[in-house]
Amino acid sequence: MNPGQQSATDCFKSISSPSKGIYKDKGSKFLSFAYPVTTEAEAKALIASLKKEFFDARHHCWAYRLGHTGEVFRYNDDGEPSSTAGKPIYGQILSNELSDILIVVVRYFGGILLGTSGLIVAYRSAAADAIAGADIIEKIATVRCRVEFDYLQMNAVMKCLKDFQLTPQNTVYDNGCSLEVDVRLTQEASFLESMNKICICTRV
Repeated sequence: MNPGQQSATDCFKSISSPSKGIYKDKGSKFLSFAYPVTTEAEAKALIASLKKEFFDARHHCWAYRLGHTGEVFRYNDDGEPSSTAGKPIYGQILSNELSDILIVVVRYFGGILLGTSGLIVAYRSAAADAIAGADIIEKIATVRCRVEFDYLQMNAVMKCLKDFQLTPQNTVYDNGCSLEVDVRLTQEASFLESMNKICICTRV
């Protein structure tokens, strides 16, 4: 595997900022909202916020996918017939190869039933419209590492950070020194090996 192939394994697509979409059919209105998220707690808070804002809507259906491999995901029909809402929304996330994203579709019922196929089309189309309006970006999966060292090791530690093009965070310079860095997933093993030759470095 060449370096280019290896680095690609920690890259994935997401959206840079919230976006909106809409779909209408037979009087029903489907408002869609896409958000960049990184945790389930963040996604659930946004869902709760939209339910509060659009309290008079009939349904608040959603799907989210997290992580650079999309290993964490959930979707919900919120009272719509099974697999007619959450799953089509999630399907749009998959077909666009996105992660670290939440899409919520709020439905205002228009008085005319759309049927199973009509609902699937509506939720899929609303989700697609929100994605179409979003700015797609490439994200790099990272892991947080903590480095502990003393003053005599300072220069060597800083040189190692520079070699890996890493920016220190949460720095502490006291009797014992420490800092944290976000390391690319594909560089984690080599970084830990290099840093542990100098001092103590562990994954947080």
